[in-house]
Amino acid sequence: MPRLDAGDVTVVVVTYNSAHCLPGLSGGLQTIRNIIVVDNASDNDLQTQLPLTLPQATLLRNARNLGFGAANNRALAQVKTPYALLLNPDCLPTPEFLRGLLQAAADFPDAAILAPHLIRRNGTPEVSYRWPATHWISRGPKADGPCCVGFVCGAVMLLNMDVMQRIGFFDETFFLYYEDEDLCQRVFLAGQQIVVVPEVEITHLSRGSVKGPNPLKSEFIRGYHHAQSKLVFERKYFGSAQAARLRWKTLLLALLTLVLRLLLPQPRYLARLVGRIVGLCRSHPIGSQTRPVVL
Repeated sequence: MPRLDAGDVTVVVVTYNSAHCLPGLSGGLQTIRNIIVVDNASDNDLQTQLPLTLPQATLLRNARNLGFGAANNRALAQVKTPYALLLNPDCLPTPEFLRGLLQAAADFPDAAILAPHLIRRNGTPEVSYRWPATHWISRGPKADGPCCVGFVCGAVMLLNMDVMQRIGFFDETFFLYYEDEDLCQRVFLAGQQIVVVPEVEITHLSRGSVKGPNPLKSEFIRGYHHAQSKLVFERKYFGSAQAARLRWKTLLLALLTLVLRLLLPQPRYLARLVGRIVGLCRSHPIGSQTRPVVL
């Protein structure tokens, strides 16, 4: 395959109260002409800051928070390049990272998804990929070289648009969390390649993308949607009975943990735990949106 360059990729960034992340994105994306930022109804000054930091970016503003998958789908509908790079706003891209990922795409032209190795803010590896446990047991946090896996974290994904058009993009039933798990599961079941390229690295400031006026509310929302999406995923792939068992098992564990959190209160973790309990108690009907969006 011919060598790819910056003109062959569109960077997609979904934001929600993420204006503080723009300076970290701007340095590594200066050579990228095609950038789409989808804002999920932030209440900060992102609309003012974006032209100053990423003047080449197209901004799509949603009237309400559509969730991660739905916002990405809105941007992917406008992508005209062979590849789309889904990039969390709390990542710190560099020119070397972009060159390495595009070279990997040229080396593995049949791959549906390619992903780099994520590095935490302290410089240690983040376990951001795996193979289904029924097939392979990980030997450590970092692969020795490029390899096929069954899942990569949605924080950074390079999508081969030709392959992914046939598989479909995000299932919008998942508002937040597990949408990347579902996407990778469908790619895996379709027999397509998900390739992790460990020599390509990017720093990921995990949980650093949202800086709203009410951090405890944000933690509650994280816990709520994580619980809801976990049950949706379980029901979609393993059936209602197994999802019900998971609900009660997880709820019991969360209630036991709540007792400890109340004895040694840490507001951030307590808010997230309460959100998880509410999410487990509230049913999430699976309706017509369970099919992936094909653009």
